[in-house]
Amino acid sequence: MFFHAARQPILDLDLNLWGYELLFRDGLTNAFPDIDGSEATSRLIAGSQFDFSLSDFIGDKPAFINFTLETLVNKYPSLVPKEQLVVEVLETERPGKRLLAEVKELHEQGYTVVLDDYTHQPVWRHFFPYISMLKIDVLESDPEDIQQAIDAIKDFPHIKLLAEKVETQAQFESAKSLGFSYFQGYFFAHPEVVQAKALSPAQFSLAELLYETSKAELDLPKIIKVFELDVNLAYKLLRYSNSAIFRRRAEISSIKQALITLGKSELQKFISVLFSAQVGSDKPPELMAMSLTRAKFAEGLALKSSKVDDSSVAFLTGMLSLIDAILGETMESAMEKLPLAQEIKDALVQQEGPLARLVEIARSYETSNWEASALQLESLGIEEAAVPEIYQSSLQWSNAQMEYVLSNEVVK
Repeated sequence: MFFHAARQPILDLDLNLWGYELLFRDGLTNAFPDIDGSEATSRLIAGSQFDFSLSDFIGDKPAFINFTLETLVNKYPSLVPKEQLVVEVLETERPGKRLLAEVKELHEQGYTVVLDDYTHQPVWRHFFPYISMLKIDVLESDPEDIQQAIDAIKDFPHIKLLAEKVETQAQFESAKSLGFSYFQGYFFAHPEVVQAKALSPAQFSLAELLYETSKAELDLPKIIKVFELDVNLAYKLLRYSNSAIFRRRAEISSIKQALITLGKSELQKFISVLFSAQVGSDKPPELMAMSLTRAKFAEGLALKSSKVDDSSVAFLTGMLSLIDAILGETMESAMEKLPLAQEIKDALVQQEGPLARLVEIARSYETSNWEASALQLESLGIEEAAVPEIYQSSLQWSNAQMEYVLSNEVVK
């Protein structure tokens, strides 16, 4: 049996990443096959301890994991350090003395406890001293129900509200106005407004380099010229090629030497990361992290498929699959600004071809739509068993790149 898990980001009021919800499935062919909540939780906990590193999925952020009463009684939360875990009490559990005792014990041990998909009942008030958050589905809950929950916690200021299934900027603003402090959903991955937005000269230079590195054969003199005309860009290239990531024996001292040493694949990754960082400097960092994960995920999937000719083009397609959200406009408008290979534009605008299917697999995996993932994987001839490892390694790579980007301030 293969281990499958995905993550969904949770953001704060300033759209900073606060944590992730981890989602378990026992395969890609069903959203939730014949398995109950307790078994799903136990497999996720076991996987995080024995099959993969939890930090690969969540970095230094806490993981929201669902728990049933049975798994709480069996003390499964204690297998995960309290700094890494937010205990979500599933909405299917009824409030009772046994559940209250378990929640109180977790609180006393320093764990953060959340009531999932909360619908107010007066009996839940007994739990309020020991919980930190109410998680409310803003798509399924009536405004009256939401207000009832808000009124219920007025005497408990330590309890925060988390809005889940926030899909649009308007929903985000509405939830903020109601007093929600945390938000889960993919609203930040959509354009806030549709408008024309010109690229700066530095961004256009990077866009030109994206195009050049997406060609089958590199035009080295032309690429060198672009770097020579932008001292800031040249400095970043030299600094990156001399970084500890590559463990070079001798320092690199020229643009040409740096380009030759990096090679096409690493150069393309460097340009892609730098471009996304620059154009997305006013966006949530998680948006860039998701772009990086998609890029590496698409590249890894492409290497497993005979129907994708160039894994480096797959990488670039995955990276740019969120460029509409990064620029704050439609994908069509974003693609008009970028001199890219036509197959990339067809994939991102028309959703046509194998590259488009790679992006769709990434989207499906992010939202735990395993059935859709399975169909796309089959169409590309990719074995299901290979996917979890590719996804995990993509997260590891993305985490490392984000650490490099943020610590070295490459967006400046």
